[in-house]
Amino acid sequence: MDMLSLSTTELRHRIGTKEISPVELLEAAVTRIIALNPAVNSITATDLPEARRVAQAAEAAALRGEELGLLHGLPTGIKDLHETRGLLTTYGSPLYGEHVPEQDAAMVARVRAEGAVILAKTNVPEFGAGANSRNPVWGATGNPFNPMLNPGGSSGGSAVALACEMLPVCTGSDTGGSLRIPAAICGVVGFRPSPGLVPMDTRPHGWTPISVIGPMGRNVADTRLLFAAQVGMDDREPLGFPIDRTAAMTSQPVDLARLRVAWTEDFGQCPVGAEIRTAMREKIAAMSHLFKSCDRLDLDMGEADRCFDVVRAQAFVARYQHAYETDPASLGPNIRANYEIGANMTLADSAWANSEQTRLFRRFQTVYRDYDLILSPTVPVTPFPWTQLYLAELEGTQLRNYYHWLALTYFVTLVTNPAISLPCGTDPMGMPFGMQITGRFRGDLALLDASAALESAWSRIQGLARPRPDLAKLATPRPELAAFATHRSVHPQARPLV
Repeated sequence: MDMLSLSTTELRHRIGTKEISPVELLEAAVTRIIALNPAVNSITATDLPEARRVAQAAEAAALRGEELGLLHGLPTGIKDLHETRGLLTTYGSPLYGEHVPEQDAAMVARVRAEGAVILAKTNVPEFGAGANSRNPVWGATGNPFNPMLNPGGSSGGSAVALACEMLPVCTGSDTGGSLRIPAAICGVVGFRPSPGLVPMDTRPHGWTPISVIGPMGRNVADTRLLFAAQVGMDDREPLGFPIDRTAAMTSQPVDLARLRVAWTEDFGQCPVGAEIRTAMREKIAAMSHLFKSCDRLDLDMGEADRCFDVVRAQAFVARYQHAYETDPASLGPNIRANYEIGANMTLADSAWANSEQTRLFRRFQTVYRDYDLILSPTVPVTPFPWTQLYLAELEGTQLRNYYHWLALTYFVTLVTNPAISLPCGTDPMGMPFGMQITGRFRGDLALLDASAALESAWSRIQGLARPRPDLAKLATPRPELAAFATHRSVHPQARPLV
């Protein structure tokens, strides 16, 4: 039996019934990482001795019949932007190449308390800036469907590890689309929850809702399991609000024939390539019969691009001012660009952006008087080579900045509604197509319920089922991915698993 091909929920069930040993599951994950990570470079720092100790304790607890946590005995990867006690956490920056935190981030502590066996960190762009997963500490991560292509980011290492079945549990986070974009490009599920549901104790502007932590998984049920482990009130999270953890984990049946669905290719102004527009129309045509109604939607998103520029830049100024003023060369080009945008802004810019975001939010919510869900593409183009840092132009038109190509996701970030990217067949180039589904304000559980129903229905419709990478083709190492790193950590946890 290939344990790693089982869903996360099934693995957790079999651990509880003593059919699967956490120790054997961990060793299977290690073997898979050793075999496939040289081809995709998604796993970074590891602590195998500690993971083995925790897995042995998890096995003993299961054999004793103790009450087990939601993630008990499951090998887990933590995005390298989130602090892990005793495990190298670099943020993809040489400034933190040897940084080993003394305590967990709030979310990591919750995951650990639910029995997760934290084995590894997963790759990111430097400080999470950019929809790629390359940095000077660990190098670049490759797409599981073609390692020479971009896997998305900033949660790209997690998405790739899940798609390659290296680990059953991986965490992520999202500002402009960092959960949704890599999920879409790698053929897995990425859920951006409402701000505050998963505590984010490291956000410098605690009252600004654009950055969230959330779950990923190979299917909706797996994603919900991790979500239920992550959520909870924390006095360091000012946007927090309570949610029923049992309801978060358990899907309720949804009759798709009762849903009123709206769809858009571009939210009225996002850059989207012609091939993705065509694919979106074809997929809507293939699924429209499932719903009570399925209407093309015209949206007024105002000055969403400029608004996101300001709101995002404020956070970068708050976080990186000291490093920029002390040694700007120590920061990568994306970080410097964000900081410089923010440093040149005025109080008037900030006031306008906060007002525009409020106007956008209120106008967007009126759509849900007539519709239950909004469907859109998650990404505007098929994946490009990982050597290309970002998309500078689209079909001959110069884009505004290095993240303008992410507008499909950051428009939704601005209005704060929960959103999920579900695998929905492939694009015209044969790469995974991610469908972004946006729910009602704070309608996280209803969105997850509907997503489970959509996932099930799409699996039975030609061209809409989740694509899977050919893992046998990933047996050939890609040394150029790791060779891209220019900083070499000397910490023992930076060495490959053996």
